Amino acid sequence: MPQDRIRNIAIVGATGQLGKHITDALLKIPSFNVTALTRGTDTSSFPAGITVIPIDYTDPSTLTSALKNQDALIITLAVSAPPDTQSKLIKAAAEARVPWILPNEYGNNTDTPASNDVHIGPLKQAARKLIEDLGVSSWIGIVSGFWYEYSLSGPGLYGIDIAKREVVYFDEGTQRLNTSTWAQVGRAVAGLLALPVKAEKDGEVTLGSYRNRFVHVSSFAVNQREMLDAVNRVMGLHDADWKIQRIGAKERFEGARTMLAGGNRMGLAYMLYTRYFFPGEDAALHGKMTGLDNEKLGLPVEDLDEATMLAVQMAEDGYFSRLAYAK
Repeated sequence: MPQDRIRNIAIVGATGQLGKHITDALLKIPSFNVTALTRGTDTSSFPAGITVIPIDYTDPSTLTSALKNQDALIITLAVSAPPDTQSKLIKAAAEARVPWILPNEYGNNTDTPASNDVHIGPLKQAARKLIEDLGVSSWIGIVSGFWYEYSLSGPGLYGIDIAKREVVYFDEGTQRLNTSTWAQVGRAVAGLLALPVKAEKDGEVTLGSYRNRFVHVSSFAVNQREMLDAVNRVMGLHDADWKIQRIGAKERFEGARTMLAGGNRMGLAYMLYTRYFFPGEDAALHGKMTGLDNEKLGLPVEDLDEATMLAVQMAEDGYFSRLAYAK
């Protein structure tokens, strides 16, 4: 008889930027047995209560062995991961008969023209298609928007450079989008996998209802003007303390494309972000387009200023500059 609840969960990238928040949220649910798959042998960075299994991506049998008896596989990968990493994991999960996979989908909806314009959509779509074609596992993608504290702390990703006290409004700075904190995404994953696979009583939300679909979650629906207001509040600043400029989102997108063509890797980041600020499209406002699953997953209402304070601290600590792929 099929199991009515998820128990055994394997995660790839358990100590990564997002993965550590997902892992922390999973470990708060006593019924979960959490296993981290790692390429290394040093387990000192993993939290207590998690099983750690070393794997070798050049030997698929190690992946399959590590995934035996797992109910779900969560994949979180850095942009620097080899491009075939996810497909190897998906194939191993099918070989091990893992029923549920959360692929490396934690951002904006990758079935949209915007995602295709920045060349992210086809890669994500291919991973989901592979899962379906193998015919063993079901996938669930997490549409959360950009990560709030990361994006605000980065050098102008949301158009606000905290370290330099510079702001670039895209058009009028009023295009709204949904954005989520790392902690909220972690809670969303844990809340999702805690759902019963099938309804145990009338009207109950189930994991099965999200089979081969996206879950839509968010911390805030904000625009650039509101983000700057929050930064000003937590830092005790005013607009006069910033150098403020404006540029059309489409113009910035084309400029970023030129940056990338010239070898500046930040051009890709600016392309990605600016594309979702195109006026009138609401390309990243999934709360408006599809509605949110926050309540169904038991997610809390978060405080914008608290999340903004974390972003300010990250910016002042030079968090983004320490990331290898940002150099």
